[in-house]
Amino acid sequence: MFRNQYDTDVATWSPQGRLHQVEYAMESVKQGSCCVGLRSKKFAVLAALKRSTNELATHQQKLFKIDDHMGIAIAGLTADARKLASHMRSECLNHKFNFQSPMISGRLVSQVADMHQWRTVTLGRRPYGVGLLVMGHDRDGPHLYQTCPSGNFFEYKAMAIGSRSQSAKTYLEKHFESFEGAELDEMIQHALKALKGPANDKEVDSVNTSVAFVGEGKTYTILEGEDLKPHLEVLAKANAAADEAKMEEDGGAEGEAMETA
Repeated sequence: MFRNQYDTDVATWSPQGRLHQVEYAMESVKQGSCCVGLRSKKFAVLAALKRSTNELATHQQKLFKIDDHMGIAIAGLTADARKLASHMRSECLNHKFNFQSPMISGRLVSQVADMHQWRTVTLGRRPYGVGLLVMGHDRDGPHLYQTCPSGNFFEYKAMAIGSRSQSAKTYLEKHFESFEGAELDEMIQHALKALKGPANDKEVDSVNTSVAFVGEGKTYTILEGEDLKPHLEVLAKANAAADEAKMEEDGGAEGEAMETA
């Protein structure tokens, strides 16, 4: 009942202690297409499903390079994401110019979170309607962070954001313990499997899927189109083998049930 009265400005609190515009921004992240991030001892990987407004349009970019050692995946408003990506690139460039070393991932994520939070307390502005998964590799190894429009940020071993990301989170929760010692190809396969979860309405393919990684001895690299096809072929073979094994198991169980009857 208070929403029409208390959502006209971001700094106006409702009687229930809520900032409705911040909640709207959080909802825009939930409406964005799914993005997945995970890390091991050596590598950090991002994967994202791209959307196209219609058959005549290209797919929207979901992964952005920030520096040679850092990249982001976005869910939410692309225009806001481009603004934040531009700021992050400038900060990395300034840090490299002043200190002759790459910027530490956590420090930059903290600055971006401050930008998010400043938008929640400033009159005449709205919150950034985008969530970020930030991967980086610095002197402490690989990192994966999530930022929220509210100004919160967290570090994860694996995380998924965006529309229908719950199935991806379920997969990551089941397998995250095996990520620590995984090699790059294994990490990419885990990212694609999480992205492909049963809740997603589209099959992952070389057109609507992007994968990027950084890590030990690896600068930021993005895989799309033909570069991604070998990994998708491995995923297809693994899925076919799993389906065949399941059919054999179901057939054996059915035969055992008939003998028992």
